[in-house]
Amino acid sequence: MAEEKREKVGGKYLEYKGKPLVREGDTICYGDMEDKCILILDILSHKKTPEGDLPDKIWIQVVDSKDQTKILRQGNKEGLYEAFDLGLIWLEHELKKLGE
Repeated sequence: MAEEKREKVGGKYLEYKGKPLVREGDTICYGDMEDKCILILDILSHKKTPEGDLPDKIWIQVVDSKDQTKILRQGNKEGLYEAFDLGLIWLEHELKKLGE
């Protein structure tokens, strides 16, 4: 089977630890689409603070990068920092398991 080669999306985007971090609305995607899986965080609710609205409940998913309907791991966490931290651990674990 021939290896599929994709062009990188043009333009500037935020990177964290050398991988793209993109937010659209209440969905945050992290990871390189050429890897076997990526991290998706869905912000389910916000809490109001004097500083403004902050993400509260977060749904965490590690999905196959070629078929996002194939969920490798999922769960939820309160707070964006905690959700992203846990999601990074899950993503790293799945990438190692899949041989990347």
